[in-house]
Amino acid sequence: MQSQHVAPRPTPSATDVDVEQAEAALVEHYPRLVRLAYLVLPPGLGRGRRVLTAHALTQRALPGKRTSAPAIPAQSTGRDGDPGYAFVRLQVVRTALEAGLPLRRLAWPKRSQLPPLLPQVWGLRLFPRSGGTDELALDQRLSALSGPARAAHVLRGLEKLPDGDVRRVLTAAGVSDPDAALREADTTPAQYALLDSPEFDPCALQARPTDLMRRRQHSRAALAAAAALAVCGALVALPGDGWGPDGAAAPAYAQNPAAEAALDPGKLLRVAPLAWESSARTDFSVWPARGDLTGDTALLRRALAVWARPGERVQVSVTPGTPSGGPAGPPQLLYAGTVDSARVVILYDGLRIARYAEPKDGAQGAALDFARVDGATAAEAGAVVLGRADGNVRYLTAPWVKKAAERDLMKPGAGVMDLDLTGGITAPLASPATRTGDCASWNVLQLTDASGSRLLTDLGELVPVRLTSGRPTAPHEVSGAAALRTWAPFACSLADARGQGVRSVNAWTYAEQSLPDANGTATWVCTRAETWRGGGPRVLAQFHTPGGKYGAVAAKAENVSACGARDPHVLAGVLWKAESGSWYLLAAGSRDTASIRATGGVRATSRGSLLAARTKEGAQAGLKGTLDDGRSISALR
Repeated sequence: MQSQHVAPRPTPSATDVDVEQAEAALVEHYPRLVRLAYLVLPPGLGRGRRVLTAHALTQRALPGKRTSAPAIPAQSTGRDGDPGYAFVRLQVVRTALEAGLPLRRLAWPKRSQLPPLLPQVWGLRLFPRSGGTDELALDQRLSALSGPARAAHVLRGLEKLPDGDVRRVLTAAGVSDPDAALREADTTPAQYALLDSPEFDPCALQARPTDLMRRRQHSRAALAAAAALAVCGALVALPGDGWGPDGAAAPAYAQNPAAEAALDPGKLLRVAPLAWESSARTDFSVWPARGDLTGDTALLRRALAVWARPGERVQVSVTPGTPSGGPAGPPQLLYAGTVDSARVVILYDGLRIARYAEPKDGAQGAALDFARVDGATAAEAGAVVLGRADGNVRYLTAPWVKKAAERDLMKPGAGVMDLDLTGGITAPLASPATRTGDCASWNVLQLTDASGSRLLTDLGELVPVRLTSGRPTAPHEVSGAAALRTWAPFACSLADARGQGVRSVNAWTYAEQSLPDANGTATWVCTRAETWRGGGPRVLAQFHTPGGKYGAVAAKAENVSACGARDPHVLAGVLWKAESGSWYLLAAGSRDTASIRATGGVRATSRGSLLAARTKEGAQAGLKGTLDDGRSISALR
């Protein structure tokens, strides 16, 4: 890391700020301020200490009494002209820069240079969720900058300040040469959208235990263990010349023969290239090993060691309900090769897919992603994410896939664009998983094999999600024109299921309703996202009027049986305004709904599965339904 120098803080023109004003700004913008501190702090602290230090510096940013804030803009929307925010942001930047200064002999350290007293966490390691290879590469580039240059890059990208304001903030924070910091920051690509990634969010954290076995073994000799760990920690922290034999893995826990066998690259399971053709199974267990690095024993050893013992520099991502421990026995090798700017290894242990990635330029650090895939069918074992870069995703497909294509789910009549398929690897296609802002398109992967075509979508995890259509008791692939039209208005609602460990999402058109005042026919669709872990399904009842580009979510629920194979029924309602200006309560149930009753602010009943009652804007109503078999059904909520 380059050296940095923070000079004594100058006295700029100022605006008075009292404690209450600064506290209000800190509370309102706390997540952004902590993210700012985390990004400016030197990465050499380690992810766990950076998280705690970022929170400590932000919480200590309040003034002790009425003070003055420098005349520096607060920055982007929501903070313009707020001197309280400008003050606490300046304090956060200044103390984060001080935390990166080297300790000097015969000089009392500043408070920010010492490990934080508060907050403290015992027995756990906390770190943000892992991003992709883009975030890992950015973190490495930021770590190579000096503290002032890193602060300049973050103020430009996260705070969206022009260079003149960045220069004033750095000057007020005590940087002696802000122009040099800006020039150094220019050497880092302006991938500012990545700064908002979960990878750099110290408020959304993952927790892992500390070394449990070592902690237990040394409990009777705490003083001796502390001394031994201090010596070992100092040795591990010494800079090296590159990867050790186990890469970024933590120290081994024990010399266990079974555990060592699972980590031996020579014992990895490798399936014959044509085994799937004669096997009764069509899942990940019959995938052959592919990629240009399947013979790289050192790479495979690092991947296995990091899987078993992810160290401090490893960014771990786990889908909900997926265990992250090491393999019980030698796993199966699915892929080892170069993908964009990383070397990637994909392994399968019968329950999980594990993806290991390390920078191919030899920089320290690695990423480790897990996804649960037990019980996968041929349709669900069709592809695995190899990597994401520049808003695109690249897949490794199953050996039985004959053709790959890309299509926009929001444009059912637009056709497909064929993707090159080389060695089972697709050309990059646009991913909706990392997109922010308006939803104008939703690109999905279309795979074709001997049984037909199916659609998969990227929801930000290791295994893409299968899309289906039809009644929950008999869903089918989204391959025909009718199924594509069903999904088109509701494609953007898939964003609700990002990062939830989703296995498949089904869209069921359960009712069509003629709108009052001759406004055409509306469609009621229920989407249900099933997960790999079984629990936590997410259900949306959605309403689409003629000519509308998007559907509207009428009701939302989680951990319910409605709209699923076990309970293929649903009831939902919505307040709707006609072109004439009149307001109506509209409700619809599945086909076997015998009657619907509205209570509360709207009182109405209807025979059959549809209800329309005139009401007023803002009316509150409850809905109850009766099925043909006499069973009661409540509205989805």
